[in-house]
Amino acid sequence: MPRWISRGYGRGYGRSFWGSRRFGGFFGIVDLLFLIAILYILIKLFLVAAPYVIALIVLLVLWEFFKP
Repeated sequence: MPRWISRGYGRGYGRSFWGSRRFGGFFGIVDLLFLIAILYILIKLFLVAAPYVIALIVLLVLWEFFKP
């Protein structure tokens, strides 16, 4: 079996170089900051897009209401 093919979980599975906790160590803090930034951007995009979606729905309802 080639060296690059995984042979299962082994001793190092679930442990990182900087710590064994999910967000432990330096890279865990960086991961956590990236997740917070991504969530912040997604929430901001939702808040910007939500009024346009609501306006389009209102326009479609009015269009169907006034259609001859």
